[in-house]
Parts: sequence; C-alpha cells; structure tokens
Amino acid sequence: MIEINLIPDVKQELLKAQSQRARVITVSLYAGLIALGLVILLAVYVFIVQGVRSAIADDIIKRGNEKLSQVEDLSKILTIQNQLSQIDVLNETKKRDSRIFNVLEAVLPPAPNQVLVSSLAMDVEQTSLVIEGQTSSFDTLEVFKKTISGAVVTYTEEGEEQSVVLAENISISNISYGEDATGARVLRFTLSFTYPEIVFSAKVPNIVIKLTNAGNVTDSFLGIPRSIFVDAAEETE
Repeated sequence: MIEINLIPDVKQELLKAQSQRARVITVSLYAGLIALGLVILLAVYVFIVQGVRSAIADDIIKRGNEKLSQVEDLSKILTIQNQLSQIDVLNETKKRDSRIFNVLEAVLPPAPNQVLVSSLAMDVEQTSLVIEGQTSSFDTLEVFKKTISGAVVTYTEEGEEQSVVLAENISISNISYGEDATGARVLRFTLSFTYPEIVFSAKVPNIVIKLTNAGNVTDSFLGIPRSIFVDAAEETE
C-alpha cells in the first residue's frame, strides 16, 4: 500500500499566500502614504502658498494704487495715451477731403461752358458728392455731365498703376431757371454721383484725375479760384 503525505504542499501554498498578502499590504501602505503626502502638499499649496501669493499681490496692487493716486491729472494722461495709441488707426482711416478741390478743378469746364458752384456736399458714408450750381444753358450742363462721366482716377498701388472711373450713378435734378447776383438769367441744377473710396483715401499718397476729352490734374493742392463759388441764384417765375 502506498501513502502520500500532502501536508508539506499545503503548507507551502499557505506560506506563499501569506507572502503575497504581505506584499500587497506593503504596497497598499506605500500607495496610501504617497497619496496622503500628495493631499497634504496640495492642501499646503492651496491654503498657505496661494494665500501668501494673494496677500503679496494685494499688497503690490495697493502700493501701485497709492502711487498712481499721487500722480496729478492721471485721467488726462491716460486719455492722451489712449489717443496716441489710436493715431496709426486714425491715419489709415482718415480721409483727404482737400482732394475735393482737385476733383472740381478737373471736372469744371472752362469758358464758354463755365459752371459756377453754389454749394457742395460730400457724404463719406455713402461715398457720394452733391454739387449745386448754375450755368448758362442746358448744353453747358450737358458738357459738365459728360466731363464728369469721362473722368478717370489713376494711382499707384504696390508699384503698379491702377485706374478707376471717378463717377458712377450720375444724376441731375432740381433744374430750374433763375437770376444770379447780377440779374442775368441762369440755369440752376443739382448734380450728384458716387465716387470710389480711393479718391479720398489717405492710403494712396498721390492720385491723378484724367479726362477723356482734355486735361489732367495732379494730387498737389493747387486750389480753386473763388470766382467759381457764388451765392445760390434766386428763383424766378
């Protein structure tokens, strides 16, 4: 008869299980201690370090506020600095309204088709120009209209010459006869048209207005003779 003693194998398995349990407990203890240490460090950072930093920042802000409060006319200085920071933007968006004289000098026909301007209105938002004036006859008014419609604006952009039509949507209204300051019979009218933004843009340093019939005007300010500006003619029956 053969007999097998299993007690040593069972004991070995028991010892092995006890050893594994001891290792698991040890690892768990170390992990718990590490987690506890991290929690403590986080609590120290949140409640102590952050508090100290906040107190330091508040003190810096307080001292800075006290220093600024001692500056005389601080609000005016800040306003000026803000305006200075906007200079570049304003320079890019501003309009060269003085070019209106170049436009008039180019499109106003000379004698005998002379046109006298009584009022001038420019709408920057709508890019429109309204001219109220007077001339001698319908033929002269037609010459004026054709001169404007044939005007072309040329300019240089990125080293290349560009061109665009000066006037679009040209319309004539409020046509009536009247008498000027000398008592002469004249034809009164209102002419309006839309112009390209490039005409009065500060981004373009120089423009030239060319006519299909004759003449050209550079962007230099030559001025307009005062004789073309007159009081509006009085209406007659």
